[in-house]
Amino acid sequence: MPRLHNFSAGPAVLPVSVVEELRANLLELNGSGIGLMEISHRSKTFQAVVDGAEARVKRVLGVPADYTVLFLQGGASLQFYMTALNLLRPGEQADYLVTGTWAQKAIKEAKRIGDAKAIWDDTANNFKRVPQNGEYAVRDGAVYLHYTSNNTIYGTEYHHQPDANGHKLIADLSSDIAGVPCNIGAHELIYAGAQKNLGPSGVTLVALSPWALARVPDGLPAMLDYKVAAKDGSMYNTPNCVGIYVLDRVLAWMEANGGMPAMIEKNRKKAGTLYAELDRTAFWRPHAEVASRSVMNVTWRLPTEELEDKFVKESKAATLDGLKGHRSVGGLRASLYNALEQDSVDALVHFMREFERRNG
Repeated sequence: MPRLHNFSAGPAVLPVSVVEELRANLLELNGSGIGLMEISHRSKTFQAVVDGAEARVKRVLGVPADYTVLFLQGGASLQFYMTALNLLRPGEQADYLVTGTWAQKAIKEAKRIGDAKAIWDDTANNFKRVPQNGEYAVRDGAVYLHYTSNNTIYGTEYHHQPDANGHKLIADLSSDIAGVPCNIGAHELIYAGAQKNLGPSGVTLVALSPWALARVPDGLPAMLDYKVAAKDGSMYNTPNCVGIYVLDRVLAWMEANGGMPAMIEKNRKKAGTLYAELDRTAFWRPHAEVASRSVMNVTWRLPTEELEDKFVKESKAATLDGLKGHRSVGGLRASLYNALEQDSVDALVHFMREFERRNG
């Protein structure tokens, strides 16, 4: 069957050219005579892939030259604990802005290590917005302020850099990295699961400053120690070779298509098209407050759950996939990551108008 319009929140759509390149290198990687899934991660051929990916991450995403780039495993879920384990000491303070499920999970893991506190929490409002600077106060003794830049489940996103009031800034950038503006150099540590804008699932990008690396204490379990991962070039254990390769090729695709500026412009246009349709009539009920609306994940409801189920079923038949909301909240969600093209959003809007005509 033909490829569907893929609005999945992750694993998400990849550029077709990258998928084709991957297919060719599964049989033989870069003239080595050995396929990508078979080649030793210790080989010179694969080391060149890792080195190239690290350099491309710094170049395309604007990571400072003195930062350490790591390709780890375990997703953002492992980083919730690993960041606190490496940067906090028992009893030390860390402050969190709680804007959704993933931020809730992050602070839960940090509390295993130190005094982690939610200094702003939108739980009571069902996570309809993110805070503006001035709505919270970072504790004087906090080692860092942690935030989640984009909330895939609820469809909210920061359109500004949170003010850490002179403290260190840590961010989970999993679901909008490479698709919206971000000054990575203003953060001491960022992490992002690759399966949104960077590649397939199974790889987690981490970038940490010299301060963050120096902060890591001795004696941590090797697999949870940033210093071990840095010393061994992300190869303390066998890495996800396929995932690192695809991440590099996705970033190469970005470079060839205008880099971050082009992706940002493209994503704003796609989101603008969809939000304009959602705001056109009262039939559609967007979840997020306007000022906090995500460019990456657009969430909305219909008048009844029965209509939502019908929408998901009929949209799939119309070649539009991945529009069911997260299982924890229901509703509908369209993820508009970098590799999703404008024609997919146009097809969705066309379907929405027909659906409203028949059911509104």
